Amino acid sequence: MGFYLRKSIKAGPFRFNLSKSGIGVSTGIKGLRLGTGPRGNYIHMGRGGFYYRKTFGNNSSASPSTARAPVSNANNTPPPQQAPDNSGYGPFTDIDSGDVSAMTDSSSAELLAEFDSKQKKITLYPFVIAATILILWFLPEGVERWITGTVLALGAIGTYFAYNYDQYRKSVVLFYDVEGPYESAYQGLHDAFTALTSTKKAWHVESQADIYDRKRHAGASLAIKRQDIRLSMAAAPYVKTNISVPSIKVGKQTLFFFPDRLLVFDKKKVGAVSYSDLNIKVSSARFIEEGSVPRDAQIVGQTWKYVNKKGGPDRRFNNNHEIPICLYEEILFSSSTGLNEMVQLSKCGLGNHFRASIETLARVSF
Repeated sequence: MGFYLRKSIKAGPFRFNLSKSGIGVSTGIKGLRLGTGPRGNYIHMGRGGFYYRKTFGNNSSASPSTARAPVSNANNTPPPQQAPDNSGYGPFTDIDSGDVSAMTDSSSAELLAEFDSKQKKITLYPFVIAATILILWFLPEGVERWITGTVLALGAIGTYFAYNYDQYRKSVVLFYDVEGPYESAYQGLHDAFTALTSTKKAWHVESQADIYDRKRHAGASLAIKRQDIRLSMAAAPYVKTNISVPSIKVGKQTLFFFPDRLLVFDKKKVGAVSYSDLNIKVSSARFIEEGSVPRDAQIVGQTWKYVNKKGGPDRRFNNNHEIPICLYEEILFSSSTGLNEMVQLSKCGLGNHFRASIETLARVSF
């Protein structure tokens, strides 16, 4: 599936436009727009087939720059894993990233500073809504309806303009002009990510622990805690961009694979990892699946809920039943700056293609 490259982005009341000459920005209403671009400042007006455009002088200043897109598979068969129940295992070790603000490199410092500055800005439109509700609350009983209607109308208009102003104040605009080898490399990432989304189930592995009493845990040696996740094309919060971006939700954080770098978002901070510093390890894992088995999962064996020393059923338990052992794929994302996240897929054979596409992006530097 090819990625889509838009030529314009709307951020609050402003529209950013990409052309062969560079980037321009305009604002206004239908029939009247003011703007500036590589060829100068201009006014554009008209409707119904009649239009007027006037350019004022030549803007010789440099236009905003556009961005251009600049570990081995483990086949060892590990001991089976199992989702934890309630006892018989050691303390869980989190598979979690460090502080997002520590994930940076010299090329991303300015961008992250802009993210940090804009995320600290207070969102205004909730205050407008609250003020409207308070005014309505304190209106005296029996007040004429037109007064109430006026307050509601002004509140709605104020909320609309405050919301759009917030979008402008808090948004970071990222324009990409992807062509040539950069386009081919990013298309490869999109193709590999589209293949990842074909898996029937995906999980984020939060933590793991050694199992001490294996006979009560179907013979597994490792217990893991995991959460269902979705792999999708998603918009990063308060980012206006002209390109579709693959994203993976990993607990409190979300990974966004932009053409030039990986951006890591949590609720309050943004981190960046260059593709040259991003390590991806792909491995297979035997998982004792006590839940429903995904349709694309490969069943490689069977075990018992309670096993004896020889691996057979423990006859002391009446409710003993067989459990399928599935072969899942695990992808570990890590970096020297603290990224450490693991994703588990029900379908094997997808991770290496994705890892190779990231390595290609790392070689095609911006």
